[in-house]
Amino acid sequence: MSCGSGEPTTVKTGEAPAPDSAPAKQGWKCPLSDAHVHREDVRKVWKECQEESFWYRALPLSVGSMAVTGGLIYNGVWKSSARFGPFPKLAVAGLLGFAVGKALYVGTCRSRFQELGIKDGPGTGPWSRRGPSGPGLRWAQRWLFDV
Repeated sequence: MSCGSGEPTTVKTGEAPAPDSAPAKQGWKCPLSDAHVHREDVRKVWKECQEESFWYRALPLSVGSMAVTGGLIYNGVWKSSARFGPFPKLAVAGLLGFAVGKALYVGTCRSRFQELGIKDGPGTGPWSRRGPSGPGLRWAQRWLFDV
């Protein structure tokens, strides 16, 4: 067995074990295999976060922003492009709504990962305190993620 496979790894030595020692003391347990969080639980939470952020935040905000943009163009508040019509503005509104919807769900996903025992979320990213930082990103973290 290799370290990190989820099972304890036994290291044999040339010495005979003491008669009063328990079998658990004979082997060396890999510290990576003693994790409190199982990979399947992390995958399940990650998949749920991806699906729910799409259906509950990204898609509704994308469709809503496209509807508002279409209404503004229809009422003459915004002009449509002479060459491409209303489609570029509708596409930008849809993409912005989608991105904002995904970003708004990060806090919910972060709390779910914290319930599993992962403090800062999986790996590094905008929700992680170890992630990349800069003045613009720090402002975005405070505004979007309440860090």
